[in-house]
Amino acid sequence: MAPKMQNTFLYKSSSKLIDRLANWALNPWRRYSLLAIIFLIGFLIGSSLGMINGVLALMDPVGAFITLVFLEILIKARFVFLKSKKPIILIRAFDMFRIGLAYGLFSEGLKLL
Repeated sequence: MAPKMQNTFLYKSSSKLIDRLANWALNPWRRYSLLAIIFLIGFLIGSSLGMINGVLALMDPVGAFITLVFLEILIKARFVFLKSKKPIILIRAFDMFRIGLAYGLFSEGLKLL
């Protein structure tokens, strides 16, 4: 049996991180800027994945499979968080990251045409 976590200050504050982020993002400008930053991070990672696979040209199908599995895990996580009554900002953050990742991959694919 795994040992129980100690009730330290770091453990308490990290467990309330999502709730504090949701309270911080009540302001629409903060929420939209946070979601835009997450979208751009997803776009950066998506375009980087496309460039790295294009330069190495070793395992394109494996890279595509891993990316597809990662996107499917994000979709499944969305439904898990919807059922667990977590703050909606977490679900929107996952969605924006997923959209940014897909958009980055599509833009890299269009460069090859």
